[in-house]
Amino acid sequence: MCSDKENVSITNFSSSWNDGMAFCALFHHFIPNQIPFSTLDPKNREYNFRLAFTEGEKAGVTALLDVEDMVEMKNPCWMSVMTYVSLIYNHFNGIRVGGPRLPEMPSE
Repeated sequence: MCSDKENVSITNFSSSWNDGMAFCALFHHFIPNQIPFSTLDPKNREYNFRLAFTEGEKAGVTALLDVEDMVEMKNPCWMSVMTYVSLIYNHFNGIRVGGPRLPEMPSE
């Protein structure tokens, strides 16, 4: 999903996500017209996080992480990042997690 993106190397759920590029790459996979990935710079961390989280919210993904907190950290909390990445993946793949179960569809 993100392995072909320049300036993105995901090896963990912490430092690999600390410049916003991996989040932008992930959202670019699902909403490419909203994330101009080729124009992004890993040094512009705040912009990258803000773009990813804002465009994600526009697409219906609640931003579980805070831009300012992410900018402050060199190694974000891996559990928080993993939870948000799971939420993104589930949202765009139509997987509903939590809440009441939907009734089974009648078989034909």
